[in-house]
Amino acid sequence: MRILIVEDEPLAAAQLAAHISALQPEAQILAVCDTVKASVEWLQNNKAPDLAFFDIQLGDGLSFEIFEQCNFTHPVIFTTAYNDYAIKAFKVNSVDYLLKPIERTELKKALDKFKQLSQPTKSILTPELLNEVVASLKTKNYKERFLVKVGTHLRVIETTDVLYFYSFEKGTYAKLNDGKDYLLDQSLELVEGMVNPDTFFRINRKYLVALKSINDVVAYSNSRLKLKVHHHTDDDFLVAREKVKSFKNWLEGSL
Repeated sequence: MRILIVEDEPLAAAQLAAHISALQPEAQILAVCDTVKASVEWLQNNKAPDLAFFDIQLGDGLSFEIFEQCNFTHPVIFTTAYNDYAIKAFKVNSVDYLLKPIERTELKKALDKFKQLSQPTKSILTPELLNEVVASLKTKNYKERFLVKVGTHLRVIETTDVLYFYSFEKGTYAKLNDGKDYLLDQSLELVEGMVNPDTFFRINRKYLVALKSINDVVAYSNSRLKLKVHHHTDDDFLVAREKVKSFKNWLEGSL
């Protein structure tokens, strides 16, 4: 079995590959692509896999765009961290879908289902269904959880438990309600596009702050603003001058 993994979170990709190897030792992981662009380029330059795992939300778009940019008609198992996608609409045409973090028992069921198929999937999504699903994903759904590594263990953190995301020494971290920090796989720019903009605001190049984390907003010099935030005591929480107006509008629209 020749398998392609399309996944932009290295930990999730590694976990999926490990599960596949445990369940199907003879399986060959051909490649791991982390963007729509990289996936299309790989498919255009390599023999199609027997089976592909497509994460729905990638750093440069939705994996459905892969079908728009190249002729790919082989079986796909979709993976997602969101439980409210319009998944049932296309489940009958794809092999299956798996909710992250992926459980080995659920993966086994999906692989068993794939083995039972006698013919490759000929049409995973019609153009009409594709437009409907993509519109739903782009307008209603935001990342609900992140998979992080804690020592030798993997842990799921809920987005609702995050006070703020921040950049530090080329890494991106999430600060949780309990005051603990967790290193993420994604850049702060990618995280900003994944979370609900009604809940999180990018106040400057270093911080993406949740509304619930803000204790106080203080007027600062030259019409700038300084925030007092849970589990943070220094003065780093300055709203960038060019963001002050949009930040005020965000507060008015979110409260």
